[in-house]
Amino acid sequence: MKSLLQALLACALFVLLACPAAWAQDPENTLYMDLADGRVIIEMRPDLAPKHVARIKELARMKFYDGIVFHRVIDGFMAQTGDPTGTGRGGSGQNLPAEFSNAPFKRGTVGMARASDPDSADSQFFICFAPAPFLDGQYTVWGQVVSGMEIVDHIKKGTGQSGMVRNPDKIISLRVAADVQ
Repeated sequence: MKSLLQALLACALFVLLACPAAWAQDPENTLYMDLADGRVIIEMRPDLAPKHVARIKELARMKFYDGIVFHRVIDGFMAQTGDPTGTGRGGSGQNLPAEFSNAPFKRGTVGMARASDPDSADSQFFICFAPAPFLDGQYTVWGQVVSGMEIVDHIKKGTGQSGMVRNPDKIISLRVAADVQ
């Protein structure tokens, strides 16, 4: 009996280590972002930004992000998406109040893009390729990539200071894990 229990525990450990989706602690606050190169898993942080997380989930459930491009990608900094026009000037039409926190912008952090007004975040977000401490406390952190950062690293990079991308990569689908069968 003891060896059977040990075998079951070893099998469970293998599944958890080999399949990051299996360790999604809260499917209601986990996103699956499917890109051409594979799946990126994002743990959302309603403890830091409840209004932003609620809006992202609402948009994901409306399939708003499906087919939207990564219009601005700066190598060594971040990949930005969420604009249905692909120009960097569009959104869903609903601004959100800032929910700044002490959470640092590090590799894999997901934050909300905004204009100069702190309360102008809408549907655009970015994923950091590397630590960006100059953003700390000035932009809303609402998530963290917990699996698939190597896929994010392969998103086509832009050129120039703006990082605008020609023929950009796109989100195939963005879903709340609780809704995926």
